[in-house]
Amino acid sequence: MADDQEIEVKKHVEDIEEGDNETNTGTNLELTVNEIIEQHVGSFGLSQLLQVFLVSLAWVFDAHSTLVTVFADAQPAWKCKVAASSSCSLSAGMCGLAPGTWDWVGGHKSSTIAEWALICGHKFRAGVPASLFFIGSLFGSITQGQLADMYLGRKKTIVLSCLLTAITSFLTSFSPNVWVYAFLRFTNGFARSGIGICCLVLSTEVVGRKWRGQVGNYGFFFYALGFLSLPLIAYTSRTSWRNIYRIISLFPLIYSFFLTPFISESPRWLILKGRTDEAMQVLNKLAKFNGNKLPKNLTIINPSVTVNSTKTKKLWSVSWAAKRMVALMVAGFGVGFVYYGVQLNVENLNFNLYYTVAANALMEIPAVLIGSVLLGCMDRRVLFSSASILAGVSSILCILFAKKNKSKHSWGQLGLEAVGFMTASTAFDVLYIYCAELFPTNVRNFAVSMLRQTLMLGGAIAPVLVVVGRLSPALSFLVFGVLAIFSGVVTVWLPETKHAPLYETFEQQEKEEKLGASSGGHGVEMVESS
Repeated sequence: MADDQEIEVKKHVEDIEEGDNETNTGTNLELTVNEIIEQHVGSFGLSQLLQVFLVSLAWVFDAHSTLVTVFADAQPAWKCKVAASSSCSLSAGMCGLAPGTWDWVGGHKSSTIAEWALICGHKFRAGVPASLFFIGSLFGSITQGQLADMYLGRKKTIVLSCLLTAITSFLTSFSPNVWVYAFLRFTNGFARSGIGICCLVLSTEVVGRKWRGQVGNYGFFFYALGFLSLPLIAYTSRTSWRNIYRIISLFPLIYSFFLTPFISESPRWLILKGRTDEAMQVLNKLAKFNGNKLPKNLTIINPSVTVNSTKTKKLWSVSWAAKRMVALMVAGFGVGFVYYGVQLNVENLNFNLYYTVAANALMEIPAVLIGSVLLGCMDRRVLFSSASILAGVSSILCILFAKKNKSKHSWGQLGLEAVGFMTASTAFDVLYIYCAELFPTNVRNFAVSMLRQTLMLGGAIAPVLVVVGRLSPALSFLVFGVLAIFSGVVTVWLPETKHAPLYETFEQQEKEEKLGASSGGHGVEMVESS
């Protein structure tokens, strides 16, 4: 009798184990990429940390390319050749002196202005290369955003952008005149535009919703490191602006060949392109490094197949998406104008250029850290608007602390400028993350590239205001302030995205957000009426 009971217990256990095996080996577990990451891969583990770290390193090169002109195109100090000469006086200004009576302190090779005499009647030519760099970035954002969404994917676009950045930076060092130099700065801007777009999108697409803001902001920390390293690079090459370009061209080249092979493509992009096996391999790799394992019976739901749509909709064909994009682009123009303008304007502050740039770069670090903390506890919309408005107020207050005597330092003005730059940096970073969360995967890179275009357009016009600021500092600070405040106000009607899932297509996003609105859930204000 005991033997019979023992046999029955063993049979019951075998039945349970057999049922478990069927669950593990069956093909009935269908999940979206969002659900797989949240439930099986892990929202943010070691694999995502390594992925985000490797991807975000490319932001260093983006900072180098963008801000190198602060040193390469700076107007260096000058001196009289013979101190006792009556024909030369430092108070008279170089433009009123006879040729040959004065010389540049660091030599005529120290900057483009010194080498090509971009002073006096030719001083406005000095701002052309910086403006063309941002115009090149504008066109590059269009091209590389489309490449990343439709053809190459995020990873290959990063590699392409880094290689082109290295090549164009190196070629720039051989410029024979200011016009060739300006053209090569245009090509460099075009080349580097894919770095920021794809780094942000690729980082946010491999983590759970809770960590999107933090990892998106994490990339800007590396941008700050690139910014902070520039004074060190420039100081070692202070007698040759050409060597600065040669040095910064090495980093993206090394990165492309030795580090990008360890980066994984976005599984969200792969699944949209029908490359399900590759997407599953990436997810398995991420899960393995996190100490997890995907169920054997798991299959990925492809949203582009499940929706009832004959063709993929484009961003501008969807009313609610187009309205969001326009608002973001208007805000992006103002923020880009202030963010890049304040960085380029440091030479107009009466402080040592290397110290001033280093101080601004250091302000990027608390901007990233504070932004990361606030992204975890504040709505994206409120955080962006608050930071942008505070940046505007700080810029306007700089007018009150300006010294009439330009030979004297104004520590109050420098402090307000630093606060304004820090908050503008926070607004700049948050706007990128906000944009990536407002649109589905099939147009996410394109949406971020459209935002980047307007940021670059603002950056392209900013050098003109910097030149005007040499004549009227109050006007430049006022314009910076007004635009920053306007950018903060124009986005207040946009929907909130904190903790919202990343959708894959317009159809899926519109359907889920309307369901959320009707049930009183998170998506209550996500989709505006079409």
